[in-house]
Amino acid sequence: MTDSPELIDAARTIIRLSRMFERTFADLSLAHYRVLASVAAGDQQASRVAARLALAKPTISASVEALCQRGLLVREHVAGDHRAVALRVTPTGERLLADTEAAMLARFGQVLERLPEPAPTVRGLAELGPVLDALADERLASRLGARAQDPR
Repeated sequence: MTDSPELIDAARTIIRLSRMFERTFADLSLAHYRVLASVAAGDQQASRVAARLALAKPTISASVEALCQRGLLVREHVAGDHRAVALRVTPTGERLLADTEAAMLARFGQVLERLPEPAPTVRGLAELGPVLDALADERLASRLGARAQDPR
């Protein structure tokens, strides 16, 4: 199945959907949307966001900084740990995220309504979310384990 033409078509379709969604974002890049949505979903540490989204630390740092400058995210110190910083979506960020997702859902609805039975497609795509989260958790655990074993 790894080199099936149908699987290649599915992967290419996901890429096309990603581009379609990006074009619906009036005030956010896809990268900034992903960071904002991840924080809104409960990922408060930049390292966790980076692992979930499979992004490098400099990329996350730049995105977080840009979102903070726009007033969409804030950094807050964690009580009891002077080095830790938690990320939080601001009310302005929540509104922009809601508007962006409403536009995204409207556009996706236009695609889905052309399918004879959209429910199985939606269910299948929704099932990928937890799988991707588990893979991100494994990547983060692997990085943390490698860091703990580094003798430097």
